[in-house]
Amino acid sequence: QLQLVESGGGLVQPGGSLRLSCVVSGSTLNYYAIGWFRQAPGKEREAIGCISVGSGKTNFADSVRGRFTISRDNAKSTVYLQMNSLEPEDTAVYYCAAMRVPFVCSLSWNYPYRGQGTQVIVSS
Repeated sequence: QLQLVESGGGLVQPGGSLRLSCVVSGSTLNYYAIGWFRQAPGKEREAIGCISVGSGKTNFADSVRGRFTISRDNAKSTVYLQMNSLEPEDTAVYYCAAMRVPFVCSLSWNYPYRGQGTQVIVSS
């Protein structure tokens, strides 16, 4: 059973940065795509980015492209979401999720494995 655990959330001022981590256990990460999602209060869940762990290819939503990046450390079975130039509108619970698909990733997939989320608050 694949398990994902996020960490790194917290309170940050507008313009600041945070790095979220997603530790994956239960399988070899190379064959998976990892997606990052967020859900703000009263809003639908939004897919913001993904990475194919095997190839390193990434995709991002327009709302975060140029500000957020995704990387992976296969040795640590960890995927990172680096968030820069944070805005109050980025406040949300952030989730990572996994799907067993090698070499590509998509923001439109229904990723079947999901972590519990980590809260990010952007406020002065």
